[in-house]
Amino acid sequence: MTTQFNEKKQAERLEELRKKEEEQLAEMLSHKYGVDYVDLTKKSIDTDALRLVGEEEARAAEIAAFRKIAKKLFVAMRAPERSDTLQVVEKLKRLGYEVQRFIVSRDSLAHAWDRYHDLSYATETEAGILTLSNETIQRMLEKLKTLNDVRTEIASYAGSKDTHRISRVLEIIMGGALSLGASDVHLEPEEEGVRMRYRLDGVLTLVLQFDAPTYALIASRIKLLSGLKLNIKNAAQDGRFSIVVNEKEIEIRTSVLPGAYAETIVMRILDPTTIALPMERLGFDKYLMEIFRVEIAKPNGMILNTGPTGSGKTTTLYAFLRQVHNPGIKIVTIEDPIEYHLPGIVQTQVSKDYTFAEGLRSTLRQDPDVIMVGEIRDSEVASTAVHASLTGHLVFSTLHTNDAAGTFPRLIDMGVNADILGAAVTTAMAQRLVRRLCEHCREAKVIAGEDKKLMEPLLKSIPHAEDLPKNRDTMWIAKGCDKCGGLGYKGRIAVVEVILMDKEIEECVRHSSSERDIWKAARHQEIRRMAQDGVVKVLQGTTSLDELGRVVDLRDEVMLEAIA
Repeated sequence: MTTQFNEKKQAERLEELRKKEEEQLAEMLSHKYGVDYVDLTKKSIDTDALRLVGEEEARAAEIAAFRKIAKKLFVAMRAPERSDTLQVVEKLKRLGYEVQRFIVSRDSLAHAWDRYHDLSYATETEAGILTLSNETIQRMLEKLKTLNDVRTEIASYAGSKDTHRISRVLEIIMGGALSLGASDVHLEPEEEGVRMRYRLDGVLTLVLQFDAPTYALIASRIKLLSGLKLNIKNAAQDGRFSIVVNEKEIEIRTSVLPGAYAETIVMRILDPTTIALPMERLGFDKYLMEIFRVEIAKPNGMILNTGPTGSGKTTTLYAFLRQVHNPGIKIVTIEDPIEYHLPGIVQTQVSKDYTFAEGLRSTLRQDPDVIMVGEIRDSEVASTAVHASLTGHLVFSTLHTNDAAGTFPRLIDMGVNADILGAAVTTAMAQRLVRRLCEHCREAKVIAGEDKKLMEPLLKSIPHAEDLPKNRDTMWIAKGCDKCGGLGYKGRIAVVEVILMDKEIEECVRHSSSERDIWKAARHQEIRRMAQDGVVKVLQGTTSLDELGRVVDLRDEVMLEAIA
């Protein structure tokens, strides 16, 4: 009788033995290291847990997160003492997870890694959290460099039959916004469809239009993620969710309004890196920098920053807070809402039962050295803030007026006694944000015609004229290139004006609430008006005259009279 050798069966038998030995070895090592053992080939893999570690990183460190219960995370690994494995574990702990380690075989890891291909780029990992893996963000940054890239990517999924298509469309919307540096995403239903726009450097820019059925699904997903009620469509709702990007949490504030065709949604992106600007990068000239260094070093007084919504007031005040912050003083803020979290500073948020006035009164009982009030809205807050500055506190706040001189009549209108303003307010400033010209594509243009007529009165008697560029016949205009996404602008910078409280201003405020008189009284301070500060930046090639004219009235009669 002849015995036939079955090579295939023998190979299968050897492979089976190898796997069994490897599982036995993993179990033995688990006893050695005091770590639990698990065979993942017999278990289902939780994709929400798996996505917390990117595939490339997981394969390099021989690790896989395979189960998640609330903040408890089960993580499989080949060698618990490897340095790269320990680094991944520490990263997960920094994200707030309690990590339970397990030793596994290579086959177990391969089984877990196979599930990566099932993952959508992004899904809700828990209520209010949208987690994008490092690989996803890197892919976004590489793919979504222009608005056209975002349009193309969304279009490829919006019409597909993919079961994850809405998750992927939402992911592309948010990934594109982060990649392009948008501050807001606007979804606006109209009769023909739903318009989506990004606010880029303060200007709304059309991205694309959705059809109504797709938007209905996107709106439901956003409301679900933001913790809003799906069945309420005839009332305004506000919510929030977070995006975790490279261990950094970016908060998204969602506002939903009922509309004629469907609900309008605006998502505001609060990226902490956009607020972390030092004073030197805010656009202040050297004279303003010196003024602010002196004023914020004072132990008491009030510094008020004025301007419309979105003019960068909060960014400037945060820069001041970082400048004065040290372990020896207590800083308390009262905000609506808290937009960015600053370490080492006590931040409180107003609510229905905790108003600015109540918050300010309570804050004064906490013995603070520096107080920031998000906004002076009424006479009670104005009065309390003024008295705080008179009793040994340094107070920062904002006010809605058109210019710096308007600060004083606005406070008087709120019931503050004009006789005490001189002792309370030390600095009144106003600012706007203008877009920076793209350095790669801006074009030189000779200043002539209407442009020259517009600029000449502003330059005629400008303070510190010796610091202006020698060439005053050339300015720059926007063109557009790949670097700026074809917009001609990239980033923003402040144009600023300041009035310091001194004897002349105090006397003027006591006897007159006219902005004309206040500006005339401030002329001796030799501080540039906002329009003049902007024109200097036009000559320097920082911004364009068209952009400056978009945010500042260059023909304001009161301003021109004051500087004449």
